[in-house]
Amino acid sequence: MSKIGIYPGSFDPITLGHLDIIQRSLNVVDKLIIAVSDNKSKSHMISIDDRLDLTIKTIQALPDNLQKKIEIEKFDNLLVHYVKSKNASLIIRGLRAVSDFEYEFLMTGMNRTIDNEIETIFLMSAEKYHFISSRFIKEIHNLGGDISKSVPKPVLDFLSKI
Repeated sequence: MSKIGIYPGSFDPITLGHLDIIQRSLNVVDKLIIAVSDNKSKSHMISIDDRLDLTIKTIQALPDNLQKKIEIEKFDNLLVHYVKSKNASLIIRGLRAVSDFEYEFLMTGMNRTIDNEIETIFLMSAEKYHFISSRFIKEIHNLGGDISKSVPKPVLDFLSKI
């Protein structure tokens, strides 16, 4: 039986930090589903279709053997329900700092109260990505700053047009 992991997020936009977690997740799971959240209660800078497209384009830069282990799709329901619908039992989350841990700790606890068969594993971001967040990327971009060291080329190209 293969181990299926879900890496959920808004990916608004996908960053090099996300890509680092994706690649390292593939050492833990046989199949990784990158689940791009279509949460209607959040205000996104990039549409869900563009976020999906940017994620696909970013993953295309990976070696073929890694790409074959990845699926990318959107979801708009409760994460634990989505995980179950994919016959997965593992949620992958990245951590950068203590503030991430507190939020993720609470989220994991709530998910376990809904379904205690779903496990969450945390991967610490590589040190060079500790300070990258989609929120900072958007703010820096909107103020005309350089984000080229923080996002994959497809994102850089996309954001240069908006």
